[in-house]
Amino acid sequence: MSLTRTFACATLILALSPAAALAQYSGQSCDQLYYARNSIYKAAGLCFHTARAIQTFGNAGCQYDYPGALRLSGYDQSNIAAIVQQERYLHCPR
Repeated sequence: MSLTRTFACATLILALSPAAALAQYSGQSCDQLYYARNSIYKAAGLCFHTARAIQTFGNAGCQYDYPGALRLSGYDQSNIAAIVQQERYLHCPR
């Protein structure tokens, strides 16, 4: 198998493994989940609007006003979905 094909397969597995992503976040507190989710958003260029998020992450270098505009990798999308699912399970405030 070529290196390119191996990399593509590994990327696909990472991007399409919601069970692995969910397992990564089980056992975390609402605050930990909040930080993990918003760290992904910050890295992707989201402009935050709440005082808590602005105080924690700032808005320097932000480019997008809402999460739907972000260009997230499949891996990041899986992680966000798992985090949100865990936040709902724990009834975390949004």
